[in-house]
Amino acid sequence: MNASGTFYPANKTELENLFNFYKTEIPKYHSRAVIIPHAGYIYSGKLAAKGIQQLKKDIKNIFIFAPSHYERIFGCSVCDYNAFETPFGEIEVNKTLTKEIAKLCDCNTGNFAFEKEHSIEVQLPLIKYFLPNAKIVPVLYGCENFKNLSDTIEHFYKDEDNAFIISSDLSHFYPEKEAARIDNYTAKMIEENNLNNFEQEQACGAVGICGLIKFAKEKGFSLIRNGLTNSASTTGDSSRVVGYGSWFLFEGTKNQYIKKYYSDFVKKICSDSILSGLQLGHTDTENYECVFEEYGASFVTLELNGILRGCIGSIIPHQSLIQDLTKNAHAAAFADPRFPALTLNEYNKINIKISLLSKPERISFDTEQELLQKLIPNKDGLIIRDGKYQSVFLPDVWEQLPNKKEFLEQLKLKAGMPNDYSSESLEAFKFSTTKI
Repeated sequence: MNASGTFYPANKTELENLFNFYKTEIPKYHSRAVIIPHAGYIYSGKLAAKGIQQLKKDIKNIFIFAPSHYERIFGCSVCDYNAFETPFGEIEVNKTLTKEIAKLCDCNTGNFAFEKEHSIEVQLPLIKYFLPNAKIVPVLYGCENFKNLSDTIEHFYKDEDNAFIISSDLSHFYPEKEAARIDNYTAKMIEENNLNNFEQEQACGAVGICGLIKFAKEKGFSLIRNGLTNSASTTGDSSRVVGYGSWFLFEGTKNQYIKKYYSDFVKKICSDSILSGLQLGHTDTENYECVFEEYGASFVTLELNGILRGCIGSIIPHQSLIQDLTKNAHAAAFADPRFPALTLNEYNKINIKISLLSKPERISFDTEQELLQKLIPNKDGLIIRDGKYQSVFLPDVWEQLPNKKEFLEQLKLKAGMPNDYSSESLEAFKFSTTKI
């Protein structure tokens, strides 16, 4: 065990005390796939432990996909060990699954590449401590196509006894400001299930990350942020830093996750923002879950006695969701040009509605009739754009305008176009909303 005593304490008691410090509250959602770092515990152990604790507690098998740092591998490699040592005792290898995966993705079998590979080893004490009954299926990869890893995850994910760890750090040895820029860009790609031009330099485990992204995208799942940091936070040295991030797989969209577990928080953020504008409170933008650091687009609508009293929002995610909610709630109350600023008496009577927007999807069409055919009433929001003209309707507008043709005509009028406006350069985008 080459990492014992260097990447993490070799002493069982010392390691146990460290892990007790790393314990988190029981997560709201238990996942079956996580991305976690593999640096020394002093740098990324707390973040890795948080990711491990996100996994289902009764999981039986954990696949670890990790990059090979020391040996050149073409494709993947699995080991022939029966078990690995940890300070907490041996952790058993599920050799049945090892043989199955070797056949499925044409892996080589051998132990040499595993002998000093920390990207696997640093995960083992964490697994043994937090999930003591789980067996492991360690897989190292080198020059491998991420699609093969995605297919492998797809195959084994069908069994609910299986979970997956993607072992990866982020950018390496840039100045801290440059590293933060790169890592935030990488985080945004992960959180948008975006594989376009994902570069190897963004993460040492880029192949594994892309494999999980592809799987998530095809399933309609999301990768939710658990944390993002770098080595400078520990060392204080900002000249050459290594980035670390953690995400967990949620079987649904990010907005569905937020609605299910954080609806009350979202409403409180918007309410507090309005109260701050009335000089009766302040918005706490420090204590919130990492998912609210992700980019997000929202609309905040205020109603008074069932009548619109203000509505401001964002179409495209351009800032963290916590900032977007705070600013849009304040603007809906005090900066909607259609209404005077909200009063305290009105605040006590208003109803606050929040819509979380999905990323807009371009609609390809040749004729207006084709555009109308591609719209789904009561589900699709619509954005139209042509030069200086642009306008948006949330899906809620279908309640007042259930006819597709009238819906589009009114949207044109809102954009400043004639209702019969026609142009070859007209663009249209649809999106969905999650309402809170």
